[in-house]
Amino acid sequence: MKNPVGPVLRMGDEVEQVIAAIEDDNPDTEIEVIDRGAYVRVQGEDEITLTADTLRRYLGPEFEISSIGTMMSAFSGRVITTSDTITWQSIAARVAEQKAARMTEKPR
Repeated sequence: MKNPVGPVLRMGDEVEQVIAAIEDDNPDTEIEVIDRGAYVRVQGEDEITLTADTLRRYLGPEFEISSIGTMMSAFSGRVITTSDTITWQSIAARVAEQKAARMTEKPR
């Protein structure tokens, strides 16, 4: 994997459901799960997203996406959060995206 991004999750009762939710939210991305005993590294290339709706399907309607922060001991990439999503994005991919946007802007 060239630009792996994603969370490092402490082992716990909900880890398998969080992994399943990440896989559901990223159907076109190969998700790699590396089990290190005390923690699990979950990663995809360039960008992966996790939504509150998918988490709630697995963990119940009361589950808040902000709870992922307490499960996450680390992450790779840049984290972008909203009230409904968490996205882990490759810094290199973000720079390329910004460069492409600047190239398509009209001169003033």
